[in-house]
Amino acid sequence: MRDIFSSPDEEKIFQGDVGSAERASSNGSYTPPPPDVTLHRELKNRHVAMISIGGVIGTGLFLGTASALMNGGPLGLLLGYMFIGSICYCVMITIGEMISYLPVAGGHIKLAERFVDPAFSFALGWNLWYNWTVTLPAELSAAATIINFWHPGVNNAVWITMCLIVAVGINLSGVGVYGESEFIFASIKVVTIVGLIILGIILDLGGGPNHDRIGFRYWKDPGPFVQFDGISGMTGRFLGWSRVVTQAAFAYVGAEVVAMAAAEAKNPRRNLPKAIRRVYIRLLLFYIGGVFVIGLLVPSNNPLLNVNSDNASASPFVIAINQAGIKGLPAVINAALLTSAWSAASSDLYIASRGLYGLAASGNAPKIFLRTSRSGLPYVAVATCSCFALLSYMAVNTSSGTVFTWFSSMCATAGLTTWFGIGVIYLRFRKGFLAQGHKTSELPYSSRLQPFAAWWAVGASLVTLFFSAWEVFLRDNWSTATFITNYLPIMFFPILYGVVKITRRAPLVKPSEMDFHSGIAEIEAITHADVPPRNMVEAFWMWLM
Repeated sequence: MRDIFSSPDEEKIFQGDVGSAERASSNGSYTPPPPDVTLHRELKNRHVAMISIGGVIGTGLFLGTASALMNGGPLGLLLGYMFIGSICYCVMITIGEMISYLPVAGGHIKLAERFVDPAFSFALGWNLWYNWTVTLPAELSAAATIINFWHPGVNNAVWITMCLIVAVGINLSGVGVYGESEFIFASIKVVTIVGLIILGIILDLGGGPNHDRIGFRYWKDPGPFVQFDGISGMTGRFLGWSRVVTQAAFAYVGAEVVAMAAAEAKNPRRNLPKAIRRVYIRLLLFYIGGVFVIGLLVPSNNPLLNVNSDNASASPFVIAINQAGIKGLPAVINAALLTSAWSAASSDLYIASRGLYGLAASGNAPKIFLRTSRSGLPYVAVATCSCFALLSYMAVNTSSGTVFTWFSSMCATAGLTTWFGIGVIYLRFRKGFLAQGHKTSELPYSSRLQPFAAWWAVGASLVTLFFSAWEVFLRDNWSTATFITNYLPIMFFPILYGVVKITRRAPLVKPSEMDFHSGIAEIEAITHADVPPRNMVEAFWMWLM
């Protein structure tokens, strides 16, 4: 059945792929690949919008906020999410300017090759792949934690296997199926978070069955901040806040997924700017609103917030609903949160596989990962990335909450490294764009905050990385697991960059030699005006999506 909200033009499958049509050859020029290694443009505007929103809203908000509240307190939680939210906002408008102008396969990985140097592209690409490869088992571990709410005695391997089959099955069914499933899953997540925020406000004002008017009670006792690990004074509060920031980074990381979907988006020069303009506003509203309500409803000293314990509840929202005495609803909410974990796992696999495809397109990974099916599915990349999901079975012998914490920390630091890289790429992009006589008004999407937003993304990401786990350096507070999961990705990036820089001896791309023209003709050929709405329903849908 034809989608009633799509135009006839949207039903066509665009075979040409700008990014994959620009593989690096041995002399550094771009050569088009054979037709059988191209991705297909099958993602509609509503798919792109929901992938951008739903791919980010996941267990980081629904489950990870438990440990963040426990470590930072309600005010520390709110300030930490606002701080990371400001970086996320800057990253979104930064990548938006570049990817709406050049919607290429591999996203910012490919742009790094054009505007920085091949070594930076190599390091950033493998960092991105590592980021989303470890996020996949994190989401699967979170799913096991959520299901334990109903069946605490069942082996976690059962739940992990079930969720893994769903995620892999969706991705092997093609980008069209992925887009539709993500649209459905993301819609459930959006409805869930909006409903929880509204319900949370009602419960806080005493509208629950117990009629307990909470107000700001928990901001007074146990207090707005937590003294991390019993450390008194500003040091303890700062350490607690820094742990919130790391967890918030895990929750926000993924907003840039729109860049990876650019090569498979229809009418990208029109759809991507729309998605970017609207997505970051909704993300900030969902996240800031969500954590504010959580801080009102649950005290930071509630033992169920400890996801590393054996009696961890599924989510701060579920804890609050149970405390209010609402029967039956916690199970319904937990079911919605489970679909969130499924959706996030599916998105993680999608991004990881497209990142691996982009690496191969740039000559930074074996060419076998460029193989696609006739429908445009990079099945080799998908199958390879799926294998790393087996790491989630670590939750069989260890608490699923503990495994979730390990992988989420690794993902957060790798994601912040990606944000740093996006800022660097944009500063180079802007320098070359202006040096060649162009004006920012020529871009399909631009922001008045540039280049300051890019500088903030670079500087704030570096500072956050540095303090991500510095409590391990305090006396009698060493933790090997915390050190490795937080600082390994930070060391991973400069080592990769240095090794490739030395071995390939590739200089920085000069601003005057940056390529702003390859692929532009193909992009303009598939750009078309939006079909006007035929009725009020379609008009509302176009505004919403």
